[in-house]
Amino acid sequence: MGPYFVDFACLKTRLAIEIDGAGHEEESDQRKTAYLEANGFRVIRIPASSTDQHLGDVIDTILFELESLIPPANGAADFTSPLAGEVGGEAAGWG
Repeated sequence: MGPYFVDFACLKTRLAIEIDGAGHEEESDQRKTAYLEANGFRVIRIPASSTDQHLGDVIDTILFELESLIPPANGAADFTSPLAGEVGGEAAGWG
């Protein structure tokens, strides 16, 4: 997207998902996130270790984010994340 590559993206909802491993640099990640957000994307960052240790929670978080960006047709929320909407890192219990 623009000058950046993202790990995963849903263009319909403008959700970008970044899996942050040991090779990620905080300053570069901040610039990338700022660029994506300035261009209308919601960015979530997930520690790479979480994909191994808490994959179910990672999937639930991604689904929660996607469904929060596309409201159900009847206007009622139909998905509850066990993470109560907290995303990424220690806030989601992944730290």
